[in-house]
Amino acid sequence: MTMTVRPRDRLLFEGADWDFATLQRIHDACEAIALGELGLDVYPNQIEVITSEQMLDAYSSTGMPLFYRHWSFGKHFAHHETFYRRGMRDLAYEIVINSSPCISYLMEENTATMQTLVTAHAAFGHNHFFKNNYLFKLWTDAEGILDYLDFAKGYITRCEERYGEMAVERTLDAAHALMSHGVHRYAGKTATDLRQEEKRQQERRAHEEQMFNDLWRTVPVGKAKKAGDIGLEKRRAALGLPQDNILYFLEKSAPRLQPWQREILRIVRHVAQYFHPQRQTKVMNEGTATFVHYRIMNRLHERGQISDGNFLEFLKSHANVVFQPSYDDRRFSGFNPYALGFAMMQDIERIVTKPTDEDRAWFPDIAGRGDAMAVLRDVWANYRDESFISQFLSPNLIRQLRLFHLYDDPEQTEGVLVSAIHNERGYLRIRRQLSREYDIGWTDPAIDIVDVDLAGDRRLLLQHIVMNGCYLQENDTKLVLQHLADLWGYDVLLQEIDSSSTVAKEHTASPRKIVQ
Repeated sequence: MTMTVRPRDRLLFEGADWDFATLQRIHDACEAIALGELGLDVYPNQIEVITSEQMLDAYSSTGMPLFYRHWSFGKHFAHHETFYRRGMRDLAYEIVINSSPCISYLMEENTATMQTLVTAHAAFGHNHFFKNNYLFKLWTDAEGILDYLDFAKGYITRCEERYGEMAVERTLDAAHALMSHGVHRYAGKTATDLRQEEKRQQERRAHEEQMFNDLWRTVPVGKAKKAGDIGLEKRRAALGLPQDNILYFLEKSAPRLQPWQREILRIVRHVAQYFHPQRQTKVMNEGTATFVHYRIMNRLHERGQISDGNFLEFLKSHANVVFQPSYDDRRFSGFNPYALGFAMMQDIERIVTKPTDEDRAWFPDIAGRGDAMAVLRDVWANYRDESFISQFLSPNLIRQLRLFHLYDDPEQTEGVLVSAIHNERGYLRIRRQLSREYDIGWTDPAIDIVDVDLAGDRRLLLQHIVMNGCYLQENDTKLVLQHLADLWGYDVLLQEIDSSSTVAKEHTASPRKIVQ
């Protein structure tokens, strides 16, 4: 057995202890490899060391450094704290914010080795992905998000002082219930500029109120319909229907909302939009960061900047991060995004540098190109989870992960069908089916606002297009529709449309009368 002796004066640290000078050395060493050798392009870094309690607090408010108050955040804090104090759950070693500068939270309980790992993982891996992936470029304003959150926190605090905490809380409750239906799914002509939101607030409110009055002036008085009523197509055009961004529609068109309530809906909608790219890139984002930290930590060890003992500590933590329980393991809860993402990044590196004949047949554009980092940087910039898996999951990795596809027919009482095995047709089917698991267009319910009864009782009509026989959960639908009716101010009707284009189910809700 050969042991490598490393000069002490080259080590970034010794043992587990660290101080802020050590963190600076760690950051600079990681930066030299990330930018100089891996060719990464990152936002400026801001690293903050926080306590475990502060990490729990960050958990409760979705990891944002500035956020408005809401009772649900306290509930989440109590839940996470209870499990953590009882030793039933660990905390993340870091939280990273998609902003410019990119903010990385490091726990003060981490050892020096873990601080090196999370700096490489968050401050360079996630940072590069945030700055370069096309979804984040389209949908997030990294330079304006912190200023906007500061404005949002102050605005909601002022609303609580002026209109009462209960009134603001009810509006936030309803907005949060609809948060997953508060994003624009298709890119607009202009990028989001959050720095201008506060400046445009008063001008926007005056304009929207004018548009609101012009729109609802067309509603007939009384129950009788008149010959001059607005036609269906004209009515839909005036209201911008059909519309899948429910919060946006309510903000613009809900008849009874006050201007401050519309601004709160807009705030919640912007926060939902900020997280929209992250929902679509979990595997890629974590796979990128894990691949980057693995490469950086190995290079630091090769260069003699971390000791053998510290490197072994890293390998143990890394193995835990990429551990994937098998389907029959009690710990199994689906694919570990770190494990799947990292495995695919390593497999792409292998295809680019050491391809087999099978790789050349499946990936002719990248097999044998030689420059693995150039290929990976291009992949990181131009794909999301669904397209990434559908394009780059290889037969070799399918065999390595022992993937197969089962079909459980609800009409059959016994057994399941093995619908894809390890042959060419099976590889294609496995790749297609797995990619769909990460396609939000496939997994999220497709609900659109399709009409408003302007000539009658102003009832709001929504439709859910049922896919794969998956109907909405009855209790959750009832609760969310209640929040929707409260914001709209009139009755709402949700129809579930099955594959035969018939109405299979209907759900209704009426607004509650709020007593102050």
